[in-house]
Amino acid sequence: MRKNVTFTLNGASQTLEVDVRESLLETIRERLHLTGTKKACGAGECGACTVLVDNENINSCIYLTIWANGKKVETIEGQEYEGKLSPIQEAYLSENAVQCGFCSPGFIMSTKALLHENPRPTEEEIKEGLAGNMCRCTGYQNIVRAVQKLSCGEAGSQAGM
Repeated sequence: MRKNVTFTLNGASQTLEVDVRESLLETIRERLHLTGTKKACGAGECGACTVLVDNENINSCIYLTIWANGKKVETIEGQEYEGKLSPIQEAYLSENAVQCGFCSPGFIMSTKALLHENPRPTEEEIKEGLAGNMCRCTGYQNIVRAVQKLSCGEAGSQAGM
């Protein structure tokens, strides 16, 4: 069964006819050709596919596109502005919180959701807020440090929000 869906993706309205079983990850990567959102586990366990839906981080591999109808969806591609990285992306780079980069889009989107909800999280709240994201390359300390830098206002007061 197919259904029409309209949502805002990175500030631009999208109207598509989709199979009701199609995941938001499939729609973003295969139909809209935004490949920054990564496909990894396919079971909502690793966080590589994290996007924001109405400012809440979700695993797009297990979120149906039809559920995004009428909502605002943000991907990693929507984080840069006028060719410049967001403060979150800058903080990740400055704290060496990026290794191979595969998981980074999901971490960055989860960081944005966390800071939207709690602009000054404690270290424990940061760890809890990013717990749905997995990385095989880092020891997580640099990622936590990047978020701490943002929450202390060192990387800019808006933190890319």
